[in-house]
Amino acid sequence: MSKALLALADGTCFEGRALGYDGDAVGEVVFNTAMTGYQEVLTDPSYKGQIITMTSPHIGNYGITPEDTESRRVWAEGFVVVEASRLASNWRSTQTVHEYLSQAKVVAIEGLDTRALTRHLREHGSQQGVITHGGCDSARAVQKAREAPGIIGRDLAGEVTCERSYGWENGSGAWLPDVDGRSHPAETRRSWSVVAYDFGVKHNILNRLVDVGCRVTVVPASTTAAEVEALRPDGIFLSNGPGDPEGVPYAMKSVRELIGRYPMFGICLGHQILGLALGLQSYKLKFGHHGANHPVLDLRSRKVEITSQNHNFALTIPLPFDEVPNDPPTVETEYGALAITHLSLNDRSIEGMACANQSVFSVQYHPEASPGPHDSAYLFEEFVRLMETYHA
Repeated sequence: MSKALLALADGTCFEGRALGYDGDAVGEVVFNTAMTGYQEVLTDPSYKGQIITMTSPHIGNYGITPEDTESRRVWAEGFVVVEASRLASNWRSTQTVHEYLSQAKVVAIEGLDTRALTRHLREHGSQQGVITHGGCDSARAVQKAREAPGIIGRDLAGEVTCERSYGWENGSGAWLPDVDGRSHPAETRRSWSVVAYDFGVKHNILNRLVDVGCRVTVVPASTTAAEVEALRPDGIFLSNGPGDPEGVPYAMKSVRELIGRYPMFGICLGHQILGLALGLQSYKLKFGHHGANHPVLDLRSRKVEITSQNHNFALTIPLPFDEVPNDPPTVETEYGALAITHLSLNDRSIEGMACANQSVFSVQYHPEASPGPHDSAYLFEEFVRLMETYHA
């Protein structure tokens, strides 16, 4: 097995073994703390532009299953693991991780100390990096990482969005997972017409919208407000996606024109775009939130939810969060009072907000998370109730 090298822009290098497709990969190096779900991570469009380091040492032991992909292809620029299992112990799997990465032409590396790499990124921040196979010229690799464009200001959503509108009819199946961990038969519901903006949408988000009774039309990120209105939806969904929300000003413009006209629900990048449209600002986190074990406090119910997250940017408002507030704090916008409904218990960053008089709400994390956790699945029901109230 040939040698490989991971080089960071600050000059730090890690030697390992070649994995996946033979070549070079360039991207922002981040770490993900999830113990399962590596296939969902690889196919999440939100990872466009990034090289993913998995902190869990057990990667690939249950193989690759086509039904578990979250989009039409792998979007990660590169992959970093301690060791990729060559044995896929799962009756549903069709490939090993190595075979999958090779087929998808994703350059990867294994056999390095991912704990040391993660500590380095936590201390010095996420940064551009290069994975290179073969010759392992560290000086050349470091220089290439330093010259690589960052993700600030880039329109990555435009690179992952769909080319044209389409309908989505698939749900989770006859039996739906509930927030209590049990299974319940699907109910017959009124059908709500929802336009879903695709900034990098995951399949399971669309599945969950169908599960709660939505007829979903997915539209490209550049779809104008007028084009959305022509579809006469009952509600609008703003999807997750990669990169900097300020890199998609056209999306913010459309959302601003649609606020107050339709009930609106945003997730991840959709949450950030909605925040910018409401007049908030965004900033880049030091090393982002990537994983399936992030605690978030719902300031309305005081319940803690364990959430799946994947974002490098967050919203900021002129309110101090050194202490967890007793009630949801509010900030005045041109659209009325905006309540901060959820906070991260790790770093006090904003994880959710709602503008009640405009019938819009959003969260920074992923309530549809597959394979989990499912603590926040109720938010899709909240979206339906919002449409019911608005159209009553």
